[in-house]
Amino acid sequence: MTLPMVVKDPRLPARVRIYEVGARDGLQNEKATVRTEVKAEFIHRLASAGLRTVEATSFVHPKWVPQLADAEALFPQLQDLAEAVRLPVLVPNEKGLDRALALGARDVAVFASATESFARANLNRTVDEALAMFEPVVTRARAAGAHVRGYLSMCFGDPWEGAVPAAQVTRVCRRLVDMGCDELSLGDTIGVATPGQVAALLRDLNDAGIPTDRLGVHFHDTYGQALSNTLTALRHGVTTVDASAGGLGGCPYAKSATGNLATEDLVWMLDGLGIDTGVDLTRLTATSVWMAEQLGRPSPSRTVRALSHQEQ
Repeated sequence: MTLPMVVKDPRLPARVRIYEVGARDGLQNEKATVRTEVKAEFIHRLASAGLRTVEATSFVHPKWVPQLADAEALFPQLQDLAEAVRLPVLVPNEKGLDRALALGARDVAVFASATESFARANLNRTVDEALAMFEPVVTRARAAGAHVRGYLSMCFGDPWEGAVPAAQVTRVCRRLVDMGCDELSLGDTIGVATPGQVAALLRDLNDAGIPTDRLGVHFHDTYGQALSNTLTALRHGVTTVDASAGGLGGCPYAKSATGNLATEDLVWMLDGLGIDTGVDLTRLTATSVWMAEQLGRPSPSRTVRALSHQEQ
């Protein structure tokens, strides 16, 4: 298998933590139900490829995301991984948190919006109402010893509102940090961000007292900008990058949102920069090829297509 030539850049971090979202964010939009056993196998294969943070599922009401209705059945099938792999789960409210904690979840995430339009579409609440709903969730999760991530969607652009001012994003980020979130994930939900916008937002967050080491980035590749935006974030010191194996996923409430940044594309770039991820690209590619076969269509990841073609 071809591997990238390594040329290190001293301005970049020595190690990056990949926050793998394929099993949750990647699969939640699939129309055909993916069997619980396939999801469990997918997560085990991702762990075998070296990923040490793999978002497992969401404890949302089955009515809203039917694909993840099997959270109670899936999570116990992953407990053999729990010592070596962090298995975050999304919890939309206190009821979802109760379900997650009852199964022993140690990492949870809430999902907020930087814009009013998306908060209404996704949560049927205003931004402030959604934050008020999350506050007891975060407080109780922290009291139970769980690590809490705050996802923030529409950080760069919104299909209804257009470009999103950095100050608007920073205000919501500050609220999430103040309520107790351990880390934040900055989401480019419809993939419109460009590097200058990314750099400006990161500076604004730092100026507001939110340190870079509490930030992760979550880019979609709608306009082919996900890797360039990621590189910009790395140059700012960000060391947590969300990605989805095989480029799976989108957002069911934002019709213009295409796939997430493919984990393989990210690993190819990071390997070439000499940045340690702990991920075996060959195993990861094989996992995404396998998952594509389960879904009945080829992987959208350019790296998966290129490397799997070499194997034929």
